[in-house]
Formats: sequence, structure tokens, C-alpha cells
Amino acid sequence: MLGQWPQNYKRVFKDFDELIAPFDHFSFCSGMIQGGKSFITSPPLQFMSWISLSPGLGSPFPWLRELKSEERGLYLIHLLVACANHVAAGSLENANIGLEQISHLASADGDTMQRIAAYFTEALADRVLKAWPGLHKALNSTKISSVHEKIHVQNLFFELCPFLKLAYVITNQAIVEAMEGEKMVHIIDLNCFEPAQWINLFQTFNARPEGPPHLRITGIHEQKEVLDRMALRLTEEAEKWNSPFQFNPVVCKLENLDLESLGVKTGEALAVSSVLQLHSLLVSDDEMLRRISSPSMSKNLNADLSKRVLQMNQRTLGEWLKKEPVHVYTPSPDLASPSPLSPLALAPAPKLGSFLSALRGLSPKLIVITEQESNHNGSTLMERVMEALNFYAALFDCLESTVSRAPVERQKVEKMLFGEEIKNIIACEGVERKERHEKLEKWILRFELAGFGKVPLSYHGMLQAGRLLQANNYDGYKIKEDNGRVVICWQERPLYSMSAWGFRP
Repeated sequence: MLGQWPQNYKRVFKDFDELIAPFDHFSFCSGMIQGGKSFITSPPLQFMSWISLSPGLGSPFPWLRELKSEERGLYLIHLLVACANHVAAGSLENANIGLEQISHLASADGDTMQRIAAYFTEALADRVLKAWPGLHKALNSTKISSVHEKIHVQNLFFELCPFLKLAYVITNQAIVEAMEGEKMVHIIDLNCFEPAQWINLFQTFNARPEGPPHLRITGIHEQKEVLDRMALRLTEEAEKWNSPFQFNPVVCKLENLDLESLGVKTGEALAVSSVLQLHSLLVSDDEMLRRISSPSMSKNLNADLSKRVLQMNQRTLGEWLKKEPVHVYTPSPDLASPSPLSPLALAPAPKLGSFLSALRGLSPKLIVITEQESNHNGSTLMERVMEALNFYAALFDCLESTVSRAPVERQKVEKMLFGEEIKNIIACEGVERKERHEKLEKWILRFELAGFGKVPLSYHGMLQAGRLLQANNYDGYKIKEDNGRVVICWQERPLYSMSAWGFRP
């Protein structure tokens, strides 16, 4: 049965930016009323804005807790946006008032909006506390971060939601089709923790008329125990199918990976699978980038980017020039900001650039990437707050519709996976901010600038993914194809994107 969020909050998230536009421009501490009229017109919300201006009063209006779900959700959105504005402005007293008011309505085991509010307030509070490093460190000094728990939560996400299953099915079919006729296949898995993906590939390869290829999988993970488990499980499966197989474990964080050391052999057809990993390579020193963005340095940066733009294939470059010709040929700090689809609008990412350059040097036949379809890499806090609210509202809602509220497994996924991502997006800056998700349009530009060519994803793979949704009664989930790429949606909201690339001489 579908949850109530899409129906009850349709007017909230159908055009989220339109709903919250007024909230970006008025002061929370001076209230919402201008000229005797409230920005909030739905009773009883029209009189709520000034309630949050009374510090220390707790919840002076008990009927707040008796609001209908939709009214409470709208009010929580208003409070969150206003509070985030105060945090961004450094107005800590007003931020504290807002956080206190939200706490009376938010709940980690309530409805969708209450749960979202609980994790966003935690993230905003964590950001505020970082203004006092000693206090922040003291409050977090005894927290234990278990890698095993993180892996357990990733497995729970795999089980509870179909997103990873769909990504694996589509990735595997793309690999099978790209490797047709190849006798030696080498796959590099940039986050090797789930054996189900490659077990499925064994089965598909063994169905080939010419028989399975010699398969070598290089698994990348920072935990040796995870790779040991993968090696054991996959070796057992290969023996079951009598398939020639070799597993090469590499214990390493992705950011420290030396691709040249992976020993890609002559005669091997190389494929790379990256599921929710590449965005971590967008991490950078934001303070350094601010210095780079100064007028004295931006000329050189823009000139370098222009040279890289000219390395794109002619068709792509031509299409881009029609939309924005001036920014390629006259890079200048005095120009208006380039459009989001301009290569000059990409945030510099030295680590990703080096990684893609080294990857291109291996001449991969296929690279399939899956990433979050949202822009959480904005330079300002409010950009990231608004994008994250929209994105995680849909994620929380699909869990609400798929799993009942009580199970501890759902609470673990929300707190230890989604909640930690939200906290990293909102509370962290610089090299600490690793959840730098970007939309497909930017990944397309990054790969084209790195010298890769587009490989259309398999139509047969999308059919398989659709059958998986039907067979498991995953109502509300959709797969959409656009020019050879795929977006995986909850209702009409794209949540994850997939694209495939190949070596372009």
C-alpha cells in the first residue's frame, strides 16, 4: 500500500522551490507577517509564525501536537528553512529558538516529515556546535563508529529498497553486452561488498553459447574482512558453475587507490562498476577553492577549463556552444555566472580529475556509474539544505511506503545511513564534507571532459529491472530512460542516475 506522502504533500514537493521561495527572503526573528498579512494562508498556520519567537517557553500551545499531518508537515518545512537561514547567517540565538520549536514537533519515529525534521535539526545543531570546536569534540569523543555497523546498514538498504538491486541488474546487463565474444574479462568493483551482484553475473555469463569467459574481479574496499567474505562467496559460486574465476582483493579507500597498481593485463577486456562511490572524489578544500575563485586566479582556472572543453567530442561541444558560446572563448571573472550545464560551472575536483585520467589510461571498454540524482555539492549551506530536503523527503517516503514504522531495520537505515549523509551535507565543510552528490548532467560533463565516450545503457537491462519491480510488488518505483541513460525514481522524483562510458581514443 502506498504511503500518504505523495498525496498529502503533493503541493509541497511537486514544486518545492515555489513553496519555500518566500521563506528565503524574510527574517525568522521578525516573524512572517508583513503589512498585516501572513505569508502562510492556511488556517491555523497563519498565526503560527510568531510562536517560535518566544525562547524558553517550551510548547505554550498544546494544540500544535494535534495538528493534522499535512499542516504539521508544512509548518515543519517553514521552521526548518527559517532555522537553516539563521544558521547560515550565524544568528545562533535565533537558530536556537528555531531548533527548540522544531523539537516539539519532530520525531524519529513519527510520520515522514517528523522523521526528516528530526535528522535535519540534528544536522543543523551539529553545525552550530562546530563554532565551538572544544565543545563539539567533547560531546563526540566517546562515540564509536563501527565499520561493521555501516556495512550492516548498507546491506539493510539493499534489502529494504530496490535501488541497489536495480543498479546491479542494469550494470550487469551492460557488462554482458559489452563483453560479448570476449574470452578474458576483468571487472573492477569500486565498492565491493555485495556478492549478489556478481553471482547474478556468473549465471548470465554461463548462459552464453560460447561458454563463460575467464573472469577476474578486483574488489576495492577499506575492510579486509569484507573482501575475504566476498572472495569466499564468489569462489564458491564460480566452482558451482565450473567457471574460470579469480578474485583480486585490494584493501584501500577509493581516494587512495592507485589504479596503475591493479595489474590490468594485456588481452583483458576491462569493465568498471561504481555504485554511489565517485562523488566521494569530489571532496576538496573549500577554503582553497574560495582563494582560487578570487579575480586574480580565476582567469587562469577558466582558461584551463576552456582548453579542456575543446577536448570534448565535436557533437557535444557544438551543442553546448549553441547554448552558451561566450563562456568558452572569453573566460573572465567579470562575466555573469555560467549556466549549470556549462563546464565552467563545475566545481574543481582535483582528485576526481586525477582518478578519471588514470582510469582512461587503462582503456576500459565499459564504465557504469550510479550516483544520487541531486545536487548536494553547492557552495552555500542553503543550496544544500533545500536540495537535501527535497531528495531525502522522497527517500524517507519510499521507506514509509515499503516498511512499517516499527522495525528497527528501518530506523537503522534512516539514522545510520540517511541521517549521517544529511549531517555530512549540512554540518561539514572542506575535506570533511564527502557526500558531494551531483546530478547526471554534471557527471556527463565531467566524463566528456575527461575524454570518455557515451555508451547507451542496455534496453534489455531496463526490461529486466522493470520485471524485478513487478515481481516483488515494488509499487511507486519507476525506471526512466533518457538518451541512453537511466534514472530510477520514486513516484515521479528521480533519486538515482545511471550512465555508461567507454574509452575514446
